[in-house]
Amino acid sequence: MKGIVLAGGNGTRLYPSTIVTSKQLLPVFDKPMIYYPLSVLMLANIRDILIITTPDNAGNFKKLLGNGGRFGINLSYAVQEKPNGLAEAFIVGEKFIKNETVSLILGDNIFFGSKFSNILKNSVEYIENKGGGYIFTHAVKEPQRFGIAEIDKNQNVISIEEKPEKPKSNYAVTGLYMYDNNVVEYAKSLKPSSRNELEITDINNIYLKKGNLKTEILGRGFAWLDTGTHESLFSAGQYVQTIEENQGIKIACLEEVGYRMGFLSRDDILKQELTSSDNEYYTYVKNLVR
Repeated sequence: MKGIVLAGGNGTRLYPSTIVTSKQLLPVFDKPMIYYPLSVLMLANIRDILIITTPDNAGNFKKLLGNGGRFGINLSYAVQEKPNGLAEAFIVGEKFIKNETVSLILGDNIFFGSKFSNILKNSVEYIENKGGGYIFTHAVKEPQRFGIAEIDKNQNVISIEEKPEKPKSNYAVTGLYMYDNNVVEYAKSLKPSSRNELEITDINNIYLKKGNLKTEILGRGFAWLDTGTHESLFSAGQYVQTIEENQGIKIACLEEVGYRMGFLSRDDILKQELTSSDNEYYTYVKNLVR
């Protein structure tokens, strides 16, 4: 499976912080926001990843992440000229996807929970063996504000409604999706919505009509955080800080994820020129393998 991180958009809700930089390059506590979605794809055992961003910010992402080698992954880059909708990611990334299955994650979503890697790997295996689409849902307090999935006892999706007045469930569709290779042609067949965008909900409804859209409910104790506003960005940083300081671990430390997934060896870590010995992040990375 290939992976795509959609890190485009103008980030207008975070102005003035995003006037000179991408939203996904802003820090969430101790690391750039882009680290968090990248870690999710890595935990799914996905190593070939495309980052789609804006023309103005592509160079900054390359400067930060390079080719991904220091994390044990292979990074490519592409540009979305205008924010034409989430589903356009599959058109922009067509040459990258080729004939593979693909996972798309939004660059401002943070996921954290027990045994997440197993959940992701099982979902990848399902798509690769049975095809179709796979979404990830999470209970929310105010379902009227989200895209909401109605789900049967076998975790098949019955319906999806955008910001319904009378929600049929409280399970919101998160910013993580997995699809078979048909998604590229489905994306090409879409017509722009009233917002003049190619909607990911329309992709999901195509799979739904074909009877092949499943979901994984991320249950109690699992965190799904959106960092699209000043308030949610601040709250996400506080959440990460609390977990890291209480447990002595790091969330979305890409060097650690690469090491624990077997993408990097002990020597790969030790030979990296991790600058500034008094930097807490890099001290943590070095101590992993000492």
